[in-house]
Amino acid sequence: MKKIRTIIIDDELSCTETLTMELEMFCPQVEVIATSNSASDGLKEITAQSPDLVFLDIEMPWMNGFELLQQINQINFEVIFVTAYDQFALKAFKFSAVDFLLKPVKKADLIAAVSKVEDRLQKNLTTEHIEALLSNMQFLHHEINSIAVPTQEGIEFIPVDDIIYCSADNNYTFIHKQEGSPLLLSKSLKQIESMLSAYPFVRIHQSHLINMKHIRKYIRGSGGYVIMSNGQQLAVARARKDDIINWMNK
Repeated sequence: MKKIRTIIIDDELSCTETLTMELEMFCPQVEVIATSNSASDGLKEITAQSPDLVFLDIEMPWMNGFELLQQINQINFEVIFVTAYDQFALKAFKFSAVDFLLKPVKKADLIAAVSKVEDRLQKNLTTEHIEALLSNMQFLHHEINSIAVPTQEGIEFIPVDDIIYCSADNNYTFIHKQEGSPLLLSKSLKQIESMLSAYPFVRIHQSHLINMKHIRKYIRGSGGYVIMSNGQQLAVARARKDDIINWMNK
């Protein structure tokens, strides 16, 4: 099987050396073709080597990992971030389906991340999820309440306030917006709930996550049901009844 040609970029020499050794030991499908201890040198290596995968530190002097990626016109390689970044930014990572490893890197996490990359490369999937991440990070930086999600056509920017509710469909999720058709994402509702935890979304049922800004009425009952701004009636699970009442009483 073809090796995954890989570059490691981290401003700490010990980190690049350790990760190189761990990849040799635990991920034989990976071939480390270059390592760099600065973002500028890493950018040169990416341009010269055209890797399949880049392990990228975020916090580096002069140019961080995001700024490095923004210098590249077309990202045609996979990225695994190796970082100790804050939890708010990690939400953007998860929503954009970009892998990250927290330092110190654990063996099981490393193997799992490389396996995901290998699967994406074998299926010849696009790297639009990385562009979605950069868009999300830009929005986070400017505190704009929108999310960027990868779709078959490209990337769609969705203001959080436009999301009425999200509904589960096995391991997929439909995002129901104020206008247009529901958007289908290849993510579980649990993942979406985690991504939107900073906003007023409440899980009212195994299958429904609602934006409390769009609730118009709550009808009591065993669990009851809610009527959303688009007229949709959604059942409230009995176990979730207290959650929605507590939120409404805030």
